[in-house]
Amino acid sequence: MNHPNQTLHRRTALRSTVALGSSLFLTRGVFADLIQTPTQTEGPFYPNQLPLDTDNDLLIINDSITPAVGEITHLSGIVRDQKGNPVRNAFVEIWQVDNNAVYIHTGDKTNRDNQDTNFQGYGRFLTDSQGRYYFRTIKPVPYPGRTPHIHIGVSRAGKRLLTTQLYIKGHKNNSKDGLLNRLNPDAAKMLLADFQPMKDSSLGELQVDFNLTLGMTPDDDQRKNLKGVAKPLWKPRTR
Repeated sequence: MNHPNQTLHRRTALRSTVALGSSLFLTRGVFADLIQTPTQTEGPFYPNQLPLDTDNDLLIINDSITPAVGEITHLSGIVRDQKGNPVRNAFVEIWQVDNNAVYIHTGDKTNRDNQDTNFQGYGRFLTDSQGRYYFRTIKPVPYPGRTPHIHIGVSRAGKRLLTTQLYIKGHKNNSKDGLLNRLNPDAAKMLLADFQPMKDSSLGELQVDFNLTLGMTPDDDQRKNLKGVAKPLWKPRTR
């Protein structure tokens, strides 16, 4: 039987973390044209079947009391256009392997017997009025032939605007990753981020900030190329 306060505790913890993460975002101001976040391939393992739970907490599936295994990581950032304006209601998706390097895509047969079935593997979030997004996930681990990475997709008004990948700055496998090294060095640096210890965390949690810059914003009547099904997502409640 689930603990009666388990769900409340989970949501409260996430609300607190979002509030903490919000203090890390850059203050709006006057920007020169920003450089678009480099694009990367979607890869073969975007989920072929979306999980039953598609919220922004990849560590807990629905109201399970058993969390996924891995280094807890709080991923947050701001989605902006090239003028520096925050993009509201951007549909941000992430997907990645579990701590045993297994995607939830059924076509990934690598180490399938050791899949962490408590890891959601995919999540989505609608940015707020300041363009902010937030996920609780795990620190990515190496996948056969690849350095650790998190896939990210950003859509708006039904159209995919950006597909990219986030990498761990300083990871020893980065220099061997063919996909990362196809980019010129300056572009590659834009996809590297520090996974830093979260201050005062008793669980050894990490935090990583990764802002995204879109090259364009579609008109509202453009409705194509959206991968996940857009629907209302859980967001922090305001009181």
